[in-house]
Amino acid sequence: MILTDPIADMLTRIRNGLTAKHKEVVVPASNEKMAILTILLNEGYIKEAKLVEDGTKKNIVVVLKYDDNGESVIQGLRRISKPGLRVYAEKDKLPKVINGLGIAIISTNKGILTDKQARSLNVGGEVLAFVW
Repeated sequence: MILTDPIADMLTRIRNGLTAKHKEVVVPASNEKMAILTILLNEGYIKEAKLVEDGTKKNIVVVLKYDDNGESVIQGLRRISKPGLRVYAEKDKLPKVINGLGIAIISTNKGILTDKQARSLNVGGEVLAFVW
């Protein structure tokens, strides 16, 4: 199966897993997806992201995170830049998600960063997703 937007597919799998209260979801592996999941891990939105090799296929197992009441830590996930409409932000105009309570994931020439990291490095780039 050929995906035109693998990042949106990954975010949808995570969103669906959270809605169905799954413990973990499996997504096909890529370096870009792993970088995004590393950001989500460092920001405390997921518990774990581990690379699993199954013969010739590589997958990433994402362990989802819930609070004490069983509610998901991620309240929202939204893909911003799509293959049909790319969205870029200059270093001075990087978006803030819910006044800084969420994060924007930005693809820059220094790698995939959060909006806060991109501001501190004084770089802009493609706005991949919002997470809150």
